[in-house]
Amino acid sequence: MSKGAFWLKFGLFTVGLGQSFVFVLVPPLARELGLSEIQTSTIFAISAVAWAMTSAGWGRASDKYGRRNIAILGLVGYAISMVALITPLFLVERNILDVIYLFPLLIMGRLINGIIGSATRPASFAYIADTSTREERTLEFARMESSFLVGTVAGPLLGGALFLITKETPFYLFSALALIASVGIFFNLKQYAPKERDIKVLKISYKSNNVWPFLFLAALTSLCQASLLQSIGFFITDTFSNLNDLPILISISFALISISAIVSQYLFTDLIALNNYKLLILGSFLMIVSYYAMAYANTIAIYYLTLIFNGFGVGMIRPATASSLSLNQLSENQGSAAGYLGSVMPIGHMMVPLIAMPIYTIQPNYLYVFSSGLCILIIFFIIVHPIFKENLID
Repeated sequence: MSKGAFWLKFGLFTVGLGQSFVFVLVPPLARELGLSEIQTSTIFAISAVAWAMTSAGWGRASDKYGRRNIAILGLVGYAISMVALITPLFLVERNILDVIYLFPLLIMGRLINGIIGSATRPASFAYIADTSTREERTLEFARMESSFLVGTVAGPLLGGALFLITKETPFYLFSALALIASVGIFFNLKQYAPKERDIKVLKISYKSNNVWPFLFLAALTSLCQASLLQSIGFFITDTFSNLNDLPILISISFALISISAIVSQYLFTDLIALNNYKLLILGSFLMIVSYYAMAYANTIAIYYLTLIFNGFGVGMIRPATASSLSLNQLSENQGSAAGYLGSVMPIGHMMVPLIAMPIYTIQPNYLYVFSSGLCILIIFFIIVHPIFKENLID
């Protein structure tokens, strides 16, 4: 692995650290300070809208200005957003700032991540597409995804330990690590951008026949996952309120999903090396089973088991979707394709306050039954659309 690729993976690792810890800490803390479930999910939804609107642009910018520059910009934006997110919570909790300002300031903090932090992922994946062969693409994408997932595992664990010092300590540390990653990328990643490009001939869009099926698949998967991630804290608190140490149980939940996704990626993209079509079918099936079983889990052990199955499914679908999209594009469009994919991945977080949380407020387990139904739609779409069987690498 080149030094440049290492620092890109470390950068995504630092993003994973903060991403998971934010979902663990912010919802219960915001609720404690007076914000509702819908308000809390709206904070993430607005950030997701900004992410969706800017990610494709950052992907195209990486084609023009280079993967290195755009990846660094995204990490700096993420670092700033982490500090901007914890500061108002810190001030309100200490009665330095009136609680009336909490909601808009939290939105502003997450917006920075959505607008600028969205640059790192498309630039990183486009770089991997530039430097890997078609046969290596799925494996390399899975390894890049694993770097992020390792961060999501470590985030709640490391953040929970640092949380004992002060609530803001993990946010400041994760921010500093992102800045260190940006320095490493600057000095070690070779600048790359296609030199010649015929825009009229090579330009792709959301509507392109070799693009939209993968975006549709990613959007449905995103809604399922965002609904789960944003409801875990509420579901465990509401369903298993008789148990002790609920924050720890919530942190373990996030860790289980991420660890199982990492194991899944190693088993099925490296050790067994299934092709993308098989990864998509098997991953979708596991998610159908996991969500349905999750809806009726009556013990924390069974709930954890369903999360493991869910992580296995996600570990197959995400790299297979990204790799399939990449394999269907010309080299000049890798940045644009990665940007388009990045722009639809936050759609789930955008829709959570509009779809998921209203369903959750009616009955918590209805949300997971709904997600199971979406996964049935996913597997049906994969089977009937021919593009998913094209460009298979066995």
